[in-house]
Amino acid sequence: MQASALGDADVQTVRYWLYAPGRGACMWEEFYERGVMGLGWHQLGDLSEYATKEDMRQRLLDTRDDNTSQTNSARAVWQFANEIKPGDVIFVKRGLKEILGRGVVTGDYVYDPEGGEYPHLRNVSWKRRGSWRSDQQFPMKTLTEITDYPDLLARIDAFFDDGEDEEAVDNEETLPVFPEYSSEQFLDEVFMDEERYDATVGVLRAKKNIILQGAPGVGKTFAAKRLAYSMMGVKDASRVMLVQFHQSYSYEDFIEGYRPSGQGFELVKGAFYSFCKKAADDEDNEYFFIIDEINRGNLSKIFGELFMLIESDKRGPKNKLQLLYSREFFYVPRNVYIIGMMNTADRSLAMLDYALRRRFAFVELSPAFDSEGFRAYRVGLVNPRFEALVREVESLNRVIAEDESLGEGFCIGHSYFCNMDADTCTDAALASIVEYELIPMLKEYWFDEPGKVREWSDRLRRSLR
Repeated sequence: MQASALGDADVQTVRYWLYAPGRGACMWEEFYERGVMGLGWHQLGDLSEYATKEDMRQRLLDTRDDNTSQTNSARAVWQFANEIKPGDVIFVKRGLKEILGRGVVTGDYVYDPEGGEYPHLRNVSWKRRGSWRSDQQFPMKTLTEITDYPDLLARIDAFFDDGEDEEAVDNEETLPVFPEYSSEQFLDEVFMDEERYDATVGVLRAKKNIILQGAPGVGKTFAAKRLAYSMMGVKDASRVMLVQFHQSYSYEDFIEGYRPSGQGFELVKGAFYSFCKKAADDEDNEYFFIIDEINRGNLSKIFGELFMLIESDKRGPKNKLQLLYSREFFYVPRNVYIIGMMNTADRSLAMLDYALRRRFAFVELSPAFDSEGFRAYRVGLVNPRFEALVREVESLNRVIAEDESLGEGFCIGHSYFCNMDADTCTDAALASIVEYELIPMLKEYWFDEPGKVREWSDRLRRSLR
């Protein structure tokens, strides 16, 4: 399953950014009126002409004489031009403790050579503006991604909950238009046949919760995001959220919990709680909550009283339960779908809690070397060494599947070999896959059978000669 040569950047989940519109937010009023966000560093010219972030940094070193490394500046302009996407949320700041507004990015990077000090632009649908003071300092940088800082993000987002002391903006005409994404596009990008796709969509709609499980490299994350977009019909990043479970992930991260603040402790809402509230306010649209490595967390601890609420027949406001800390009555909306992902080759993980297991349907993803899509992809590369390596991996997978201590769940997935084209599918790239990804995996699989590791390591290397 997974991976055509297409990249993944166009379906990334929504990202959140702190942004300063000029020194002391001097450009905020102008940018707000124009419906844009702008960036300085005019001496760089058109940012789309730079191939790497390092190229930008070197240009800044050549044109500025402030005796700094220019690392942060290069990172800001690179992210502005290449990483921010339509659908991302922008929080406007002034200084270190004041928030001025919030908006949603609606356009790609544009260079305006007549833009003076701020020629780098993106269209933004500004939703709210006002003035909110934080009790904690923000980063000093002009542009900072805060997606991976849920506590900070929750504190900032809370400013916009009550609607007081702010100006609501009517942006009905400037809402972002997201590109369509159909089941046909899914089948073009993901190596899955139509019958399997229809069955997966059917069980997710009926059960509300599924787990995509499979061996390393079968494209679980790749498929999960595209499954969500194909069911929505558009690439609307604001309706998809991706989190990753780990041993320290908790109910407090997922639902709600107390966190230190300037005045002691405050109750902070978690990722799933906030996502469900957002979905409940938009019942006409579907929302997808994706959990990577779902079996790495302590699921009973993380889900708490939500064990019951995530069941398909327990959704909606008629099935409320009281939350642990706030005592608020909470429900899981009917338009929320949960997609978990689980690596079947991770021997360090315990079995899933049975109470949770029966609330999910399980979809097995297998290596798709023999799929029509992958065969077309490998033929298009016209690379004999690629062909030879894939044939050897297919032979290796048959041995792994027949091994009593391993089995099909440990087979090597096709995604290790995807996202290449005629220019990038070089001998060096293939050798790197073998030496630094496949052979280390075999050493882990057959840690007590070094002879078998040597045999297959040699076979994989010989296929590239």
